[in-house]
Amino acid sequence: MPRSRAPEERRALLGRAPQGPRRRWRRAAAAAVLLVQMLERAAFFGVSSNLVLYLTGVDLHWAGWQASRAELVFLGASYLLSPVGGWLADVYLGRYRALTLSLLLYLAAASLLAATASSDGRLSFCGDMPAQPLVPGCPEEHGCPSAPRSPYCAPTLCSAFLLLALAASSVRSNLTSFGADQVMVLGRQANIRFFNWFYWSINVGGVLSLLVVAFVQQNISFLMGYYITVGCVALAFFIFLFATPIFITKPPMGSQISSMLKLAFQNCCPRLWRPYPERAPQGAHLLPDQRSPQGPSPQEDAANFQVLVKILPVLVTLVPYWMVYFQMQSTYVLQGLHLQIPNIFPVPTNTSVALSTQGKSYKFPEAWLFLANVVVLLILVPVKDHLLDPMLLQCKLLASPLRKMALGMFFGFASVVVAGVLERTRLRYVQRKWIIKQYIGDNLYTAASLSIWWQVPQYLLIGISEIFASISGLEFAYSEAPRSMQGVLMGLFFCLSGVGSLMGSGLLAVLTLPGAWMHCPQDSGNINNCQMDRYYFLLAGIQAAAALLFIWIVGCYERAAQDPASQGTPSRDRG
Repeated sequence: MPRSRAPEERRALLGRAPQGPRRRWRRAAAAAVLLVQMLERAAFFGVSSNLVLYLTGVDLHWAGWQASRAELVFLGASYLLSPVGGWLADVYLGRYRALTLSLLLYLAAASLLAATASSDGRLSFCGDMPAQPLVPGCPEEHGCPSAPRSPYCAPTLCSAFLLLALAASSVRSNLTSFGADQVMVLGRQANIRFFNWFYWSINVGGVLSLLVVAFVQQNISFLMGYYITVGCVALAFFIFLFATPIFITKPPMGSQISSMLKLAFQNCCPRLWRPYPERAPQGAHLLPDQRSPQGPSPQEDAANFQVLVKILPVLVTLVPYWMVYFQMQSTYVLQGLHLQIPNIFPVPTNTSVALSTQGKSYKFPEAWLFLANVVVLLILVPVKDHLLDPMLLQCKLLASPLRKMALGMFFGFASVVVAGVLERTRLRYVQRKWIIKQYIGDNLYTAASLSIWWQVPQYLLIGISEIFASISGLEFAYSEAPRSMQGVLMGLFFCLSGVGSLMGSGLLAVLTLPGAWMHCPQDSGNINNCQMDRYYFLLAGIQAAAALLFIWIVGCYERAAQDPASQGTPSRDRG
């Protein structure tokens, strides 16, 4: 018997024609979602990439630690708030309305941030910059140091950051599922292709932001750079609204979070749980076709709880992978600053001229090595989509998302091992005095005379790992989640990646305590007397242990999925 559509579920206004035109409209809807994702990511990285530089600039004068903390809180909130947006979509709004409101909030918050980059906007929202207070009891003419002050314009900026984080997290948790909904009627292979291209669009947005927006902010003006981010969000919002007639939209199906928590409490503490006397469900006297379709039955709650219990361990064991992944944006950069970085414009060969321009020579930006990760994704995702996946499917060798995730963990493990070997080699160069002095901006670094290009393999490996672990993780979270919890679980997937980042930062903080491997205050910011190679090998050991645990959990999950008793869960939607 064919499954009836959920109440208020709206099929696309266009695309009701035969199979060929319908496929074209479904692809057009997916393409609109991918374009929205690309523009949103360009805007997000346009805010986060140079945020510390903006806050510490002459217009705001925040202290370095204040700006760094604001950056970490903003990034952490943009991941940790993801389940909130998914829950709101599941319970109240539906994905389409949640995305519409999120993009509108995104536009307002980005405009507020851009307003703080102009003198008139700062005067309107923040008032005049307060004078720097002096240390009490110290005459000004003696040149006493100034007392620390609260960061200028903090209430306005923190409000903008919080709204941006909430909007970005809601888009992140709902746009993935919404896009998959558009191609679900075309079969499982279409879903796999969508997730491949979805991740590809994320990285295209990152490239645009890194090469264009960040360059404009640093070399022209932050106001113009933030205008570009506002334009990206506005264009994404317009495209999303313009494509509404071809979108498949689904109503909020309700979230079973409360039911899941109740069932968990019943299972963990049965003696403390005193259930109320069972009553007949509302509408039990009605015929099946007359009952309200609001919410799942208790039997569906129990079945979905069992599914959730099986899914969560798989997602949680990805946390150590995220610990490794986010090294690409932290310690890999720190390592690169202490390797020999070439000049984009060579320093003149005349010695006196070279010495006079040493601090002004324009070096290859170390952060651009992140492009190695992005480029491998931009190249390999189309290869995987058009060549590898169809070939494996034809040979009936296409691996499940879980096995692809295990393969991604292996490449992540390989990346951090390569980084550890390179760091050990770099320290050997330093011990043998094979070093150089190099300026990066206004800072002088003592670096090993070892080319920074030796870092490329670890960036390439982490990019390959992302193709298998992250893309397949998105596919798994969408396809295996109970339908009424898809938004929340997609948000939880991204939330756990933020947890992995915070855990990696916490481990690094522990290792910088006195007596630990990374404690080297005598270096004044350099790492030549640290033992960061041990940190990388420790991460590799954690990743290896997590991978073994993941393989065991996957085996249990697949055996349970093959159990006939576990089939036919009422509210699961496998597409």
